[in-house]
Amino acid sequence: MNKENYVRGMLMIILSAFCFACMSICVRLSGDLPFVQKSFFRNLVAAVFAGIVIVRNHTSLKVEREFCLPLAVRCVFGTLGILCNFYAVDHLMVADASILNKLSPFFAILFSYLLLKEKITHIQAACVTLAFVGCLFVVKPGFQNAAFIPALIGVCGGFGAGVAYTMVRKLGTQGVRGPVIVFYFSLFSCLVVIPWMMANFVPMHVIQVGTLLLAGLFAAGGQFSVTAAYTYAPARKISIYDYSQIIFATILGFLIFGEIPDAYSFVGYGLIIAASFFMYLYNRKQHNKQLN
Repeated sequence: MNKENYVRGMLMIILSAFCFACMSICVRLSGDLPFVQKSFFRNLVAAVFAGIVIVRNHTSLKVEREFCLPLAVRCVFGTLGILCNFYAVDHLMVADASILNKLSPFFAILFSYLLLKEKITHIQAACVTLAFVGCLFVVKPGFQNAAFIPALIGVCGGFGAGVAYTMVRKLGTQGVRGPVIVFYFSLFSCLVVIPWMMANFVPMHVIQVGTLLLAGLFAAGGQFSVTAAYTYAPARKISIYDYSQIIFATILGFLIFGEIPDAYSFVGYGLIIAASFFMYLYNRKQHNKQLN
């Protein structure tokens, strides 16, 4: 992998983190609605957006037979990740749900090793661990107060997202276009929850609809960005930057909800930034060795 692709992947995953932070803020602003209903609107906008991009670029929706299984796995586990994450947000403290969702990069790295045979060095593993510790300082999860089942579902959400991102990496490196991956995933996620929606739909007012549509737009931006990111670079090299979502969410939370980070949060910021910096130095050193 050349340095240019690494930088592109890093920038794309940071952009993705920003979009998903904005999405979370919008979901919270949408009020007390069923988590499945929120996820439907999130994915509906993403599907429409991806469809427009496909039509404008005259991109074929045809996927080669050997890529159908990875695409199906991406759709199924991506949907699982979204539903579990939204459920956790509705039934746990926000801090608990956030840290459980941040397990996805760990699963992405694990499955990149198991499925894609991408090696993980000790330094990369240490940087990811340092970032995870930083997350604990930022979100300060109180697992002693969390119900077991919702917490377990939150872990499943991180697992689902990790497997999904691994399949995105596999599909992207094999030439499957990002908009096609996003379209099939978003469409599948919408269709699979329609039966539940028909039986349990809760009426919404105009502001709630608009907020959820905006959440869907940010989700689309996040999906396109993360799809591009894992196409440019493997998870073990760039997934560390996904933790920037916590920083974006904290800043937006302060601006919108007046939330002020405490000393522990600032310690977490320092650890996350340090981990990202060490990862950058390591990757630059490895790149220079390859050039020599």
